[in-house]
Amino acid sequence: MDADGDSGVQSTTIKMKRNKQRVLLLSSRGITHRMRHLMNDLEALLPHVKKDSKLDSKNNLHLLPELADLHSCNNTLYFEARRHEDLYLWAAKTPNGPSVKLHVQNVHTMDELKMTGNCLKGSRGILSFDAAFEESEWGRLIKELFTHIFGVPPQARKAKPFIDHILTFSILDSKIWFRNFQIVEKDPLQPNGPPEMSLVEIGPRFVLTPIRIFEGAFGGATVFANPEFVSPALIRSARRKERGESYKERKLAQQERVIRRIERQREEDALGTSKVFA
Repeated sequence: MDADGDSGVQSTTIKMKRNKQRVLLLSSRGITHRMRHLMNDLEALLPHVKKDSKLDSKNNLHLLPELADLHSCNNTLYFEARRHEDLYLWAAKTPNGPSVKLHVQNVHTMDELKMTGNCLKGSRGILSFDAAFEESEWGRLIKELFTHIFGVPPQARKAKPFIDHILTFSILDSKIWFRNFQIVEKDPLQPNGPPEMSLVEIGPRFVLTPIRIFEGAFGGATVFANPEFVSPALIRSARRKERGESYKERKLAQQERVIRRIERQREEDALGTSKVFA
């Protein structure tokens, strides 16, 4: 004991590590109404998102880290539209990376699905990742990146102190499937009955195909490249070429039938009765 009666034990203050994740959400020009509705759904699901205007040029991706810094964001979700029908998603940690480029398919927004589930706007969600993410290096990296982007910090300005939905990420056929479910604690048909936990899908839903993972933000050395990915433009080109080849074969067959018909007519004329008994 000290002379002044103090125990001599120094009090230590434990500082909690704050989650300061903020996400910048923006798109390129040329997006369709469905792509715009998907962005609005993600903005409603993630209260720590800051939405910006469209990026004028698709070749100026190096400006995105600067835009994120101006908005005090350390994550970026950038939707890039190509030919008004192909949608790509860039998910990046800014300003140092890494970043991943994904192809977005099978988009269904909340308005399209007409799901019965519902959640409070601004509520925080639980992230659920498939065990397949731990089986590959690119899966673990994307899991960590999505945890930073889709995990809503409890100190977010617009976040509500509730957790009433689950964001699920599953890997199937080397694609990432995104679903959003509401946590229902009681049966709607028996509101006064015993607690019964269940999940009801809310939406939106979409499928992501990883294309490349870069070391930096929106560029740099390639860490991972998906060898199975084929550009949708190349698929459409191959289909057009296939249709062109079938059209060409059909026209050649028509010409051969015309030539055979003409030859048969000549043979019949050569063996006609007027010429044989002339």
